[in-house]
Amino acid sequence: MAIEINGIAHVIVTVQELDKVREFYRGLTKAFSMECLVDTDKMFYAVGSRTGLGARQGRRDVPYDQYNAGLHHLCFRARNEESIEEVTQLVENLGGAIVHGPQKDEWAPGYYSVLFEDPCGTRLEVNYVPGKGNLDKEIELPLSEEVQRKLSTD
Repeated sequence: MAIEINGIAHVIVTVQELDKVREFYRGLTKAFSMECLVDTDKMFYAVGSRTGLGARQGRRDVPYDQYNAGLHHLCFRARNEESIEEVTQLVENLGGAIVHGPQKDEWAPGYYSVLFEDPCGTRLEVNYVPGKGNLDKEIELPLSEEVQRKLSTD
């Protein structure tokens, strides 16, 4: 049996200080054409662009660490390469930290992305991949062992 998935419905990240990241997520989701559904002292949640993104208050005594069990980072797919530069500027304006600015990578042909953190350190990414990316019939999967090792390195 094959179950056909139609994307990601939503992602909710748990943050150390919701008050510290609320404006970041409000600005990010607005730029992503998302509408706020929930904005309380415990959660911010918005939907649109065929997904949802939320931030929920977590334990204040445990900072985010992408190498602990749980979420490493999440990545949104942009519709064009120009959006990557726009996201970079937006993140800086919203008080986020750029981990790596716009760059090409070997994840897929033409893969172009920006990796960043919200003000509590949760990592997010926005990428652009032209065409069908790795789903193109011309692409041999899995990727070569050399590329797999490179992409698996910290």
